[in-house]
Amino acid sequence: MNCRPYGSRPTLALWMLVGVADGALVLSSVGALTTLLLALAVVAGAVITVYLLHRRGPRRKAAVTQGRRSWQLARAQTESLGWR
Repeated sequence: MNCRPYGSRPTLALWMLVGVADGALVLSSVGALTTLLLALAVVAGAVITVYLLHRRGPRRKAAVTQGRRSWQLARAQTESLGWR
């Protein structure tokens, strides 16, 4: 077998080329203004998606803070007993 494995870089490059060609076809068929509005909508959707994926909820922050506090409390107790 002389085939490349699935998901190799040439496959990705080919799909990127197909995407650029599709964009050129859309631009030529519907006009520049419509394509610009569509591109702005896609970019806004990507920004909102990244924001929502990187946002941490309050429950997760509370758990991390509680974990740090319990670790600090355990360390203070061991130091007060002279175990360190």
